[in-house]
Amino acid sequence: MKNFITILFISFLTITLNAQEAKAGIEFKTDVIEYGEIPKGSDGVRKFEFTNTGTAPLIIADTYGSCGCTVPTKPKDPIPPGQTGFISVKYDTNRVGPFRKTVTVLTNTSEMPISLKIKGEVLE
Repeated sequence: MKNFITILFISFLTITLNAQEAKAGIEFKTDVIEYGEIPKGSDGVRKFEFTNTGTAPLIIADTYGSCGCTVPTKPKDPIPPGQTGFISVKYDTNRVGPFRKTVTVLTNTSEMPISLKIKGEVLE
C-alpha cells in the first residue's frame, strides 16, 4: 500500500509539472527614459532594453506612440527565453519645449498592454 501511494504521488507530480504551460515574460531595464535638456534637431533615438524572463519565446506584437512625434520600432523576431531585446523610440526633436510621451507595447505575455514613458525638453 505504501508503494502504491508513493507511485500515485510521483505520477501526480509528473502530470502536474508536464501540464504547466510555457509562458513568455518581459522585464524592462527601465520603463522611463529621461532625455534631459537636448538641443533642437539633435538625435531623438533612445532604446528601451528588455529581457524575456519566461520559458517561451516573447513576441512583441505591436508598439505605438501617443502621437505622431513619437515613433517606436519593435523587434521583428521573437525573443528566446533569457535573451534581451530593444524597442527603439524616435522623438521629433524639431518640436521645441518640454515633452512627456507614452509608448504602448503589446506582447504575448499576461502583462498587456505595457506603458513606457519618455520625457525631456527640447531647447531652441
